Amino acid sequence: SSLILLQVVFSRFCSPCDIKELFCTATGLSRNTTISLLDSTGAMVSIDPTMPNNSESHDYGCGLFSHLSDKEELFQNVLTQVAEQFSRAFKINELKTEVTNRLAMLEKRVELEGMKVVEIEKCRSDIKKLREEMASRNNRSVTSLSFLDDNKKLTPRRDVPSYPKYMLSQQTIDALRKPTFDVWLWESNEMLSCLEHMYHDLGLVKDFNINPITLKRWLLCIHDNYRSNPFHNFRHCFCVTQMMYSMIYLCNLQEKFTQVDILILMTAAVCHDLDHPGYNNTYQINARTELAVRYNDISPLENHHCAVAFQIFSQPDCNIFANFDPEAFKQIRQGTITLILATDMARHGEILDSFRQKVDNFDFTDEEHVTCLKMVLIKCCDISNEVRPMEVSEPWVDCLLEEYFMQSDREKAEGLPVAPFMDREKVTKPTAQIGFIKFVLIPMFETVLKLFPQIEEVMVQPLRESRDRYEELKQIDDAMNEKKKSENLTMGGKKK
Repeated sequence: SSLILLQVVFSRFCSPCDIKELFCTATGLSRNTTISLLDSTGAMVSIDPTMPNNSESHDYGCGLFSHLSDKEELFQNVLTQVAEQFSRAFKINELKTEVTNRLAMLEKRVELEGMKVVEIEKCRSDIKKLREEMASRNNRSVTSLSFLDDNKKLTPRRDVPSYPKYMLSQQTIDALRKPTFDVWLWESNEMLSCLEHMYHDLGLVKDFNINPITLKRWLLCIHDNYRSNPFHNFRHCFCVTQMMYSMIYLCNLQEKFTQVDILILMTAAVCHDLDHPGYNNTYQINARTELAVRYNDISPLENHHCAVAFQIFSQPDCNIFANFDPEAFKQIRQGTITLILATDMARHGEILDSFRQKVDNFDFTDEEHVTCLKMVLIKCCDISNEVRPMEVSEPWVDCLLEEYFMQSDREKAEGLPVAPFMDREKVTKPTAQIGFIKFVLIPMFETVLKLFPQIEEVMVQPLRESRDRYEELKQIDDAMNEKKKSENLTMGGKKK
């Protein structure tokens, strides 16, 4: 046998067992062949399979003691195969490292994609909410005459616990108790102060232990929930409430009614047109608006006014009835609803006929009689503008006609029926007012006159004078129209 010495460099990661396995496989020797390794100094190195891996790289001189041929090529082939085996081993490790790195990158991408999915879902959710909000706002627009924005208007102004306090002069306090009070002279904050004064002056704040700050907040919230319509606005609310206040004094109602009744009368007057959209019940029903559908065509506006009123009362900071026990609150709620629903003019004949049957033998101890009278009183106040002096009442006619014309124009555009008294092409101030004063106002106030004679001079007589004035204006208008017609005929004849 010959001794052939070759130098081979092994990695620190190769164990003796691996080296022996490679040599045996490369040379075709059995696994129990003795193989000795000499290091660079000539010292023998063990390759016992149980020997632990070397922690450092070594430059070994490799001595093979076997029954090999003397041909050097054999060992060159052996070394080539060993080198290939090592190369494959190292490539596997490199591949493992690459695969591990790629897996890490993929995991990161999956994580990022997952975050993108979450973001996409959040975007979708935000877009959905935005669409719902836009649809909701569209539904609340004049087009569909929907409910108001509960979250916005019904929330009391915590940052404004009170409006500027105006000290009312004695002259204003005295004027406030009379139907001749000029409602056009006051700003919103001044009207709020006047309303606040009424509740204090009637003893309602003291008798029912109403928190004065809550009263202020409630009135502010009421103001915010009247729309800026030409007629049905906060000034109209003030107008009706001030007339109720003046009738309480004029008719000495505090001597005949309980304080609970007075509270119901005043509160119903304040709330009676809350969130009025500026289009009457006829339009609501014909246009099949949300309110008409919600209330089955039965007094849709009046039902809505009641609902908004008690949505406001449901706010603790606006609940002037907070100190009432449940039974007392139930009585207040029912009484207020009854009066607001009575303001639907579609029920005018029914309510007035019921009152006429009772007025000649009226009994202030009869709850049914008292309720009927309260219904008539709020009706009187609601349509009482013509009771006031002409300089106060006439601007209200312009406001009402503006609102009527706005509705009739819309009805024409939508192909809905148009009431003649709302049609700008058919109605004038005198024609609008004469029939209403003659057939609605005077008969109702004259019926109340039977129970309260003191209203004749300050309320009924002004109505008669207003009727006469509009009849004179109508005669003037008719004469002018006749003159125009004759002039047109004359000019037409000359042309021929």
